[in-house]
Order: sequence, then structure tokens, then C-alpha cells
Amino acid sequence: MERITAKYYIETPLDLEKSAQVLAGEQSSGTFIAVPGETVELKQRFAARVESINPLDTADEPAIPGVVSSGGKYQRAMIEVSWSIENFGYNLPVMVSTLQGNLYELTQFTGLKLMDIDLPPSFATAFKGPKFGVAGCRELTGVYNRPLIGTIIKPSIGMTPKQTAELVNTLALAGIDFIKDDELLGSSANSPFDKRVDAIMEVINRHADRSGKKVMYAFNISDDIDQMQRNYEKILSSGGTSAMISLNSVGLAGVKKIGEIGELAIHGHRNGWGMLNRHPLLGIEFPAYQKLWRLAGVDQIHVNGIQNKFWESDDSVVRSIEACFKPLFGGYSVLPVVSSGQWGGQAPETYRRVPSVDLLYMAGGGILAHPDGPAGGVLALQQAWEGAVAGLSIEEIAARYPEFGHSVNVFGKK
Repeated sequence: MERITAKYYIETPLDLEKSAQVLAGEQSSGTFIAVPGETVELKQRFAARVESINPLDTADEPAIPGVVSSGGKYQRAMIEVSWSIENFGYNLPVMVSTLQGNLYELTQFTGLKLMDIDLPPSFATAFKGPKFGVAGCRELTGVYNRPLIGTIIKPSIGMTPKQTAELVNTLALAGIDFIKDDELLGSSANSPFDKRVDAIMEVINRHADRSGKKVMYAFNISDDIDQMQRNYEKILSSGGTSAMISLNSVGLAGVKKIGEIGELAIHGHRNGWGMLNRHPLLGIEFPAYQKLWRLAGVDQIHVNGIQNKFWESDDSVVRSIEACFKPLFGGYSVLPVVSSGQWGGQAPETYRRVPSVDLLYMAGGGILAHPDGPAGGVLALQQAWEGAVAGLSIEEIAARYPEFGHSVNVFGKK
């Protein structure tokens, strides 16, 4: 029978082997004391197994509250634990409850983070996965051999459908590839969802008829499942190509239900990511996180950005992008969305660290606050990436391209 293996980074003041066995028991057939019915046969079939323990360093203080060390030391290690898929089949919520459930409550651990998941081959047929991914999003936008350049509607909330459509028109004329609602905007008092779709898609469809290029606009459909389906159908009937979902707010079951429709590219926004990952010894790492959402059918997923405005390090961002590039079952392609305080100035370092143009490169203020207006902002990002791929420095790109040079004068001093 196939098994799923999870890799954890743990900290404990207790014996590593015993602590790992507690985790395996709590998350499968065992509890804190033997109970009737817990037979040898049952445990052989359903109990989790500790596959490996790799001791690392020790700490003098616990990372998070737990049992107090009598010797003053807290051992850290990487452990691998496996489960038979008989325990949960292809039920993603129950699988996540197994891999990430009560184990975070166990007093034996003063630190625990899910680092990665090894999924068996049968998952490739049990889950449809992303419908579009990198190649499909390129086909929908007609953009090849460079990153997709995108932006976010700003102000995040407060603009009317008419005002939003006017901005979309400006951006479409400037050559933007992708635009999205902010995650704070669903169906607000002054921007009802249906009216916003109507106003924006009238602009996008008109521009596509004239130019042959259809801008991908990701409307935020995040809501309860029935309303998400209605929102999805509204986008589809209006000629749209993308829907955005706030992954952590909607959950795996909701995203999977929408993703399986397979008519729109799903833009996965990970807002709330910090509460899952910011502590180095609590939560989940992105390699494991993104696999779950690829199974659910997400085509694009946020990875933060180099020199971003948030807490995440460049090394962490690079690992996240590389995780998206790593094939899952030989396919399940997902497009990394580079965002968070980006402008053209980060393009050279991004390309140096991750030499690929299979990215959706997003800039909000980096486009909309450009001194030459949004059109100058879009052009500056295109110039930045052209220069980055050519191996030019920021100074060399600025000397060659005036619009990028103007952005350096503004954003380079932030």
C-alpha cells in the first residue's frame, strides 16, 4: 500500500526517538494510553511509522512553550514520518488534519514545522491539479520568453467600478499583461462584484478586439462556495480568463471545488502566510504548502519577492520559487507570482538568483506611482527584465532606458 511521508523540523528537550513516536502515535492509531481495540493488526495497517531521525544542533531556550528541559538543552532534528494512504485516501482535509493536526499541541515539542511532503504516484490520477499552469497562462495572455508583467488595483478598496475600469483601460493601453483585485476587495458597498466585472470586462474585451491581446484580470471570487461558483460563472460568461482566491481564507476543499471546474486560471493568493510560516520552528514551509495547493488546482501562487516589503528573506523567496519549478508527478505546473513591494530594480537580482522568466512579476506602486504614470511603470518593468536577462546592472539598464531610469530616481531611494 502506498504511503505519504512528511518531513518535520522539530525541537524537544526529551529523547528524540520517543518524541517522534509520540507524534506518530497521536497522528494515527494511538493516544496517550493504550485503549481496547488497538490491536497489533490494527497498528500494523494504520499506525504511522517513524522513518528517520537526523539530529541537528541544540538550543539553550525553547522556541515555543512546551515541556521544560531538566538539563537545560533543547535538541533539534529533522524527522520523517509516513502514513498509509488507507488512513485518509484522497481526502485533502483529512490528510492535512493528519499531517498538521494535533501534533502542534503536543507538549513534547518546543518547536515543530512541516517542511515537505512526499506524495505517492496515485495522487497524479486522483487529483486534476492545475488546468493551466505556466504554459496555459502564457497562452491565455499571449506572453512568451519574458515574465508576465502584472499589477494590483490600488487603492485596494474604495474605487467604483467605473473608476476601476478607467484604470484598467490605461493599463491595457500601456501593455500590461495581468491585473488583479486586491485581496481586500470582494463585493464592497460601492463596487458590487457583478458591476465591477461588467465594467472591467467591457474595457478588456474592447481592447482585445482592437489589439488582439486580452489582459488577464483576476477577479477576487473569495466567498462561501455557492457564491464563489456564481462569481466564477459571471467571470466566465463575461469573457474573463482568471479568478483569484484567498487560499488560507477559503480552504483546500473550497479551492479544489472551484479549481476542478477548469475554465479559468486560478490565481492563488496566500494572504495570511506569515501566521503559518514566520516562526522558524512552527507552522509549514513553502515546499509543503505549495504542493497542497497544486493538488487543489491552483495555477498561480504568490511567493513574495526579492528585497520585499515584508519579513521574508531573499533566500526563503528563492526556495519558494524553486519549489514551484520542481515538477510534481511530471506536471502540475504552477506559475510563481513575485510580488510585495516590487519594482523594476529587483529584476536583475531576481534573475541572478533564479535564472528563469517563468514568473508573474507583480508591482503595485512600482507601476501605478511611476513618475511617467502607469504606462511608464509598465514599460519600465519590461525594460528592467529585458536588461536583467541581458546581464545588465541597474545602472546600465537606467542608462539605456529612460522610463526605467525615471523609476530608479523614485523607487531606488525608498
